[in-house]
Amino acid sequence: MKRYIEGEDRGQGTLLPEHLDDYVTEDNPVRAVDVFVDELDLASLGFARVVPAKTGRPAYHPAVLLKLYIYGYLNRIQSSRRLEREAQRNVELMWLTRRLTPDFKTIANFRKDNGKAIRNVCRQFVVLCQQLDLFSDAVVAIDGSKFKAVNSSDRNFTDAKLKRRMAEIEASISRYLAELDTADRQEPAAAQAKSVRLNDKIAALKSQMAKLKEIEAKLK
Repeated sequence: MKRYIEGEDRGQGTLLPEHLDDYVTEDNPVRAVDVFVDELDLASLGFARVVPAKTGRPAYHPAVLLKLYIYGYLNRIQSSRRLEREAQRNVELMWLTRRLTPDFKTIANFRKDNGKAIRNVCRQFVVLCQQLDLFSDAVVAIDGSKFKAVNSSDRNFTDAKLKRRMAEIEASISRYLAELDTADRQEPAAAQAKSVRLNDKIAALKSQMAKLKEIEAKLK
C-alpha cells in the first residue's frame, strides 16, 4: 500500500497515550450533559442507591447511568443492549462515563428503579438546553419533531406555553422509555439466535475468500 496515507499498526504500543479528552471537542454537547448531571442533587430528586451500600459488590454511581440515559435519549438509542454496546465503542460515551461499561441488565434495572426521576431530569435538561441555546443548530430533534431552541416568541415564556412545552417533552420521554422496555423484551431472543462466535465467522470468511481467489485464478 505504498504511496497511500497509512494507518498505525494496531498492535503497536504508544509511548505517550493520547488523552480521551482530545477526542471530544470543546463545543461537543456531551460536555453539557456531563456538567448538568454533576450539578444535580440526585438524592433529593429521588434516585435510588445514591449512598453506596457498605457490603456487597460495588455498584455504579447513579450519575454515570443517568448520563448514559440522557445521551441515549438525545441520540435515540432505543435499548439497554444498544446502550451497553455504545458505551464500549462510542468515544463520546467513553468520555462521558470515564470508560465505564455497565452491562445491559444494570442499565435496565436502573431505569426500572428510577423511571420517574429519569423522566423529570430529562425534561429539565431539554428545557434548560432550549433556554440557553446549548445546541448550535437551534433545534432539539425528538421523536421526529423539532422544537425551536430560541427565537423571539419562545423567549417570552407564558405559563400556558411553559406547561404545554413541559407536557410535550414529558410525553416524548415517556415514549422513549416505553420503547426501551419493548426493545429489551424483544432483543434477548435475537441475541440468543447468534450461536456462532464471531471468530468462527471470521475464519470461515477467510477460507471462503481463499476459495474465491482459487476459482478466479482458474478462470483466468
